[in-house]
This record gives sequence, structure tokens and C-alpha cells, in this order.
Amino acid sequence: QKKAELIRRELDAKQASIDSLRREEKRLADSLALLDSLKQLKGTMLNPTRMGGLYTTRLDFKYYIVIGAFMQRSNAEGLLRRVDAQGYKGTIINFRNGYNAVGISPSNYLQNVYDVLKEVREKDFCPEDVWILVNE
Repeated sequence: QKKAELIRRELDAKQASIDSLRREEKRLADSLALLDSLKQLKGTMLNPTRMGGLYTTRLDFKYYIVIGAFMQRSNAEGLLRRVDAQGYKGTIINFRNGYNAVGISPSNYLQNVYDVLKEVREKDFCPEDVWILVNE
């Protein structure tokens, strides 16, 4: 009876490992599918280092949809007011190269950002070269 219980525990532990691996496999497959969808949407993802790095802005989320970048902060503030009025949560992101970017719909989940990006591309404030900032 003790041996049977030991075998049952071993089998349960192995099944738990298999289940964990299957969940990870699904997560990776979903991520790859999402990246493929983003590529088809002609979406660009950039790390802040591509813009010289962040200046003093501390970003609270991993992803931001960047709908504009300006040398004049007042231009970024104007766009921010415009998108806020349309219900999008936005923030100004300062880069070391002097640009002030307007990032909207921050999220820690790429799927959320992708869904909003599809929606935002239809808005009049969204430029053709909209991109996703990946804050790692």
C-alpha cells in the first residue's frame, strides 16, 4: 500500500510537469501567432535604446503605442490632449535624443496593445508610422 501511494505521487508529479510544459508550449505558440499578426499589420516594435534611451521618464508598463514623437514638447502635449479627449490613456515619453513621444494605451500584455493598435490605426490622429515601444 505504501509503495502504491509512492507510485501515485510520482505519477501525479510527472503529470503536473507535463501539464506545465503544455501550458508553456501554448503560451509560446500564442506569442508567435501574435507576433505574426503584428507583422501582417506592418507593426514595428522598438526598444527605447533605438531612440537613444529614456531621458528621465520612468515607464510603468512594458508596452506603449507611440503615435507621435516631437522635438517641441508643446506639440507632444497638444497631441496628448487630443487623444485623452478621445478616451485613450496617454503619456509623454522623453528620450535622450531630445524627442518627446506620445505613448497611449500602456499595457504589460502585448495582446492588449495589439488589439488597441488595430483600433487606433483607424483614428484620424494615428499616423502611418505608428509603432510599439517595448520597455524592457
